This record gives sequence, structure tokens and C-alpha cells, in this order.
Amino acid sequence: MTVGSQVKTCFASVKSAEASLQMLAEKSYDQKSYQAFKETAVIISEIKSDLQKQVILLSKEEPQYN
Repeated sequence: MTVGSQVKTCFASVKSAEASLQMLAEKSYDQKSYQAFKETAVIISEIKSDLQKQVILLSKEEPQYN
């Protein structure tokens, strides 16, 4: 497995985690839980953004694996 494909897999996992956190926040009845899920989703969103940039960079560096 290439580095590019590993980063893409990680990106997909982080994207899924972000969606799960947002769903949990929406279903949370407790304000503390809601806030914790929302704050964590924001952090995950930032990580997702960084990974997306890395996926783009790696696809330019490893065009043979696209």
C-alpha cells in the first residue's frame, strides 16, 4: 500500500468520524455531551482539512498511483 493510499484511507476514516460526532451531538440530550461532541467535531474537521491538502499534494507527487 502506498503512502498516498494510506493517507486517503485515513482521510476517509476521519471524515466518517466527523460525521459520527456530528450525529451524536444532534442526538445528545445533555448540554455537556452536546458541547463535547461539537468541539471534537471541529477539531476533527481541522484534521480532515489538513489531510485533504496532503491527499492533493501526494496525488501530485505520486501520479502513477492515481
